[in-house]
Amino acid sequence: MTGPTVLGEREASILRWRCRRGLLENDIFIERFFSTYGANVSEDQAFGLTLLMNLPDNDLLDLFLRRREPTGELDVAQVRAVLEQLRNRPFTEARA
Repeated sequence: MTGPTVLGEREASILRWRCRRGLLENDIFIERFFSTYGANVSEDQAFGLTLLMNLPDNDLLDLFLRRREPTGELDVAQVRAVLEQLRNRPFTEARA
């Protein structure tokens, strides 16, 4: 049995660029995700992120903060898995 297929460097770079957002709060969640998984983002993670990036910033933040859960076309395993990875990464950056 093989593991998940990991994106190539170019595809990961394009995905990271696509994930840039207008709200700083969203960018913080996304940056933490890429700090953890960036070199090994799987195709499933990329699919989940791509679906999430189609949302307006405020709807995306509501999902990150657990104000709501994915519904409709977002209610798929890849989106739920990525959301858990985004939500469960602790904020450990030092504050000045």
